[in-house]
Amino acid sequence: MFVHRHPYSPFIPKGADKLIVGTIPPPRFSTGKLFNDDVNFCYGSKYGLLWPILEQIYNRKISYENSTSAIAERKELLKDFKIGICDMVEQCSRDKIDASDLGMKHIINRDLISILESNPKIEKILFMGGNSKNGPEYLFRSHLKDQKIRLVPISIDRPRIHEFFINGKSIKTVSLISPSSAANRSIGSYPDYKLKKSLNTEYSTLDFRIEQYKNHFH
Repeated sequence: MFVHRHPYSPFIPKGADKLIVGTIPPPRFSTGKLFNDDVNFCYGSKYGLLWPILEQIYNRKISYENSTSAIAERKELLKDFKIGICDMVEQCSRDKIDASDLGMKHIINRDLISILESNPKIEKILFMGGNSKNGPEYLFRSHLKDQKIRLVPISIDRPRIHEFFINGKSIKTVSLISPSSAANRSIGSYPDYKLKKSLNTEYSTLDFRIEQYKNHFH
């Protein structure tokens, strides 16, 4: 049994009003066996698409290499645009050493409610994936249930938008398409993606994500 611990503390710049929430980085980030093109920071996988998406949204060029400068560039982008990152999972165990959310067992969630209370400017949570089992929204719902807080639907269209309240303050959640390349297959089945692809053969799953994310990162 592999004990998979989150390698990074939450990174929440002062004054952040948006919070990126996923599950946990791939195991190699916890064991320190990174690929040459990985970045030793949140969402640093060479296969991940979050940073290419944010590059496009904010017109900010960043490096893709295992270096301290690449980490610094990402932290500066987050600070400049008031974005925090705090994944849901502090620790889990796995029978198979892979990055599958479904493969997580004995999950220990971070106390996201306390983190939100300590960062009162945050008004929007951006889930990196939806409500499938062990996905970020799924785990957050479990966390809210423990806290006896209700998640209220605002929009059931894609992406799903909900709202909850802490000490009378409204916080919205948006369940975005996962930035993992593993989600490309499901995007390919979306009717709106198929339509855009039929009109422009150069249209990609990255383009589709950028359009969706852009509406909620500003």
